[in-house]
Amino acid sequence: MKNLKYLLIIIIFLYTAACSNFEEINTNPDKSTSATPDMLASYTLMKTFKLSNNSPDVYTQITLFDHHVTKLTSTPDPGQYYWAYWIYGSFGNFKYLTDLNDMVQFAEGSVAESSYKGLALFLKAWYGFNATLSMGDIPYSDAGKAKEGITQPVYDKQADVFAQILDDLKQAESFFAQGLDFKGDIMYDGDAGKWQKLCNALQLKVIQTISKKATAEQKARFAAIVNSGNLMTSYDDDLKLVYTENTNATYPFYNGNNQRLDQAPSTISVDALKKNNDYRLFYFAEPAAQMLETYTATDFEAYVGAPYEMDANTLSINNDAGMYSILNQRYVKFRDNDPLLYFTYAEQCFIIAEAIEEGWVSGNAKDYYEKGVKAQLSYYMNLPHTEGFVHGMEITQDYIDNYFTGEAAYKTGGSKTNRLQQIWIQRWLIDFFQPNSSYYYQFLRTGYPEYILNPVTCLNQDNPNEFPKRWYYPNNEVTTNPENYQKAIDEQFGGIDNTMQVPWYLK
Repeated sequence: MKNLKYLLIIIIFLYTAACSNFEEINTNPDKSTSATPDMLASYTLMKTFKLSNNSPDVYTQITLFDHHVTKLTSTPDPGQYYWAYWIYGSFGNFKYLTDLNDMVQFAEGSVAESSYKGLALFLKAWYGFNATLSMGDIPYSDAGKAKEGITQPVYDKQADVFAQILDDLKQAESFFAQGLDFKGDIMYDGDAGKWQKLCNALQLKVIQTISKKATAEQKARFAAIVNSGNLMTSYDDDLKLVYTENTNATYPFYNGNNQRLDQAPSTISVDALKKNNDYRLFYFAEPAAQMLETYTATDFEAYVGAPYEMDANTLSINNDAGMYSILNQRYVKFRDNDPLLYFTYAEQCFIIAEAIEEGWVSGNAKDYYEKGVKAQLSYYMNLPHTEGFVHGMEITQDYIDNYFTGEAAYKTGGSKTNRLQQIWIQRWLIDFFQPNSSYYYQFLRTGYPEYILNPVTCLNQDNPNEFPKRWYYPNNEVTTNPENYQKAIDEQFGGIDNTMQVPWYLK
């Protein structure tokens, strides 16, 4: 069975060989039917970071919960209204830990063994971080131990999960520091140094995410990582999935023009960009048809966001009347369009800026704020396929150098709250039309941007008057791991498993 499984992995590996750096991996299936570490690395990275469904509809659905965009169809999408077509979290990625363990085993004695060990630990931490934010307590210490006979893993307390994640990231960083560049890496092309920096940066994000519960020791660890200086240095270090012109590695929204016509930047997005005189607006949107009667496409006032809290039928009617801006045409024109961003240098800068404001680490918050903004503006300035699509409002180096005026200038003389809100809105803007579903948990932590919940349109069946805090545990846990599942919900939530229960990190 194991040989058959890895034969299937080889087939998948070859079939998807055009995805990002897969094009550089040439494997002859006639030479061997044995999996190699690089094949397993490619397979698990592809399964982890490539969307499981590449349709424009699914891409859109994933982006709605963070409210960068608003869907304008007359049929409401639950993701826009604080619910979902599937209300359960998932432990699904943990099944790849078996493949990662085999990857490490197959790499024993090779010059890249340490790097493969680092990758395995990083991905376990990545899976755990996303799963615990999604649900609460999770089986982490026993995850990936089915071969050892553990098929009903115990749920670890969320505080312990975060501590283990941080330990795994620290160990992964150490492995990458000892390791050499390795094959099979579709994200960083095998650059162990970039993975090492990412392990450090992600530790900062994890600690800040639990800011309400972070211990003095964890805050000191945060400061030590920042002061070590071994962190991302530019947007070239971003963890991202790069799309290509190959049909197996195409940007999911390519050719999605029907969906584009029913998708508008939200009011929050447009208002924030206008407030800062931010040219990213012209990269994100088309001018509203009605406004072109008075303004031109180069005028900020020609752009109107759509209120996601409004009922779907009214949004659809208003869209037909040309009241809103819709997504920029460039999003559907190219197979090798915007990369899928998972963790960026800019986010790292904003994380550190917030920590400085909170007194966790010494430094100049203004400098980190400006570095983060400049990184994202430079990212768009150098993004391919924007010429002719940004309404004559190109981001240039001169524009970037002069960005920090008016409301965009760091409010050194203002309140701490003013400055934190500047940091948070810029961090939020990183994820515009990005299906990484990562910011909502930061919103739950900070309350910013100030999302609107309209009880009349909210589709949350647990409570339409409050923001959801988590997803249900996987529905098969009731039958496959009933005792540990019941113990987890009893100890955390008084026996209730729904979206309104508050996990440890938010208390």
